[in-house]
Parts: sequence; structure tokens; C-alpha cells
Amino acid sequence: MSERIRVLLVDDHAVIRDGLRLLLSAEADFEVVGTACSGEEAARLVSSLQPDVVVMDITLEGQDGLETTRQIKTRHEDRVKVLALTIHEGPDYFFAMLEAGADGYVPKRAASEDLIQAIRVVAGGEVYLHHSVAGVLVQDFLNGEAQPVESPNPVNLARLTDRERVIMLLIAEGLRNQDIAEQLTISPKTVSRHRENILRKLNLRTRSELIRYAIKNGLIE
Repeated sequence: MSERIRVLLVDDHAVIRDGLRLLLSAEADFEVVGTACSGEEAARLVSSLQPDVVVMDITLEGQDGLETTRQIKTRHEDRVKVLALTIHEGPDYFFAMLEAGADGYVPKRAASEDLIQAIRVVAGGEVYLHHSVAGVLVQDFLNGEAQPVESPNPVNLARLTDRERVIMLLIAEGLRNQDIAEQLTISPKTVSRHRENILRKLNLRTRSELIRYAIKNGLIE
């Protein structure tokens, strides 16, 4: 990632694109390198402009944000981060974007400061889940209103130590390494080491996959 965070804005409403450009351009560590009004245009611009973060609407004319996110993550893997910025706050859209490879999810009604923070978080390699979305999903699971998409692998889960289970749940709730370290009174390096062990034992590759795994299977308690 470059010294400044290179951002590509994708939304089919010109007013929203212009407003986001003005908002983000006011931040010294952001550089808005381009805007796109469709998924097809966004996919092309990612290849030519090499942004660090793509702020992606879901509802687009033609190719939607879900398919565009899949294409971006397939072609550019984890080098390009995708942050969903959308009016949709239901679990169906949330899970679909995470499955497509999104690194964060922010509702359009969120405060400007939340969006700015989200971009910085995902650019730094972390996952950002806005509290309004994460809170609703956790409550759905606690109320039994949301069913797991697939059963967790009990063999893999059994391989986790008690400390690893705790750290996995804290990661799934959106806490960053520093926050987890402070809560458990351990070093961030120790958190990173535990996270690597958790990913290896669960046959997962990234923090986003770990969060998707935990949320989909109702492991957040």
C-alpha cells in the first residue's frame, strides 16, 4: 500500500460519488484516484488505477456490486480491499458480500467518521464491520432468527485451545489485534501468533474468512 490510501469510488448515483469524493479528498492520507458508475467500469479501473481500497455500492446497473467484488478479489486477491457502502443492512446482503470477498461493510446511513475509519481499517489489512450491522446479526443469532449456512467442522474446532477459541470469537466480533491484546492482557504479537494458528487449524487463509466462518456458523455468543 502506498503512503496515501488510494481510493476508487463505485456508485451509480453521481451525487453520491461527488459527495464522497469531496469528503475523502479532505483527508490528508486519502487520494481518490477515480470513480465508477457501474460494475464493469469499476473492474476495468481497478486494473488500470491500482487502488488500495474500492468503496463499493451493491446495487448497480448491469453487473452488481457482488459480482464486481468477486471479480476484483479473484483477479487481485488480497492486494485490493473492497469496502461495501450500501443502503442494504439485512443479513442476506451482508453474508453475500462477505462471501464475495468484501473486507468491510458500512451502511450509507453511517456517520462520515465511520466511513473514514472503515477505509483506514481495511487498508491496513483488518476487517471492518459497522456496529449497526454486526449488532443486528449477533442479535439474530442469539434470538434464533438466523440459521447457520453450514455446520462448523467439529474436528477442526476441537483442535483449538481455549485461548484460541476466545481470540477467534473476539476477532469475529470485529476487534483488532491491539484491542484483543489489551482485553486479554497479552501482546499484539501473541494475538497475531494465535490468529495464525487458528487459521491453520480451521483451514482458512484470511481474517475475513475467519469472520465469515464464525458468523455463518453462529459461533458468536
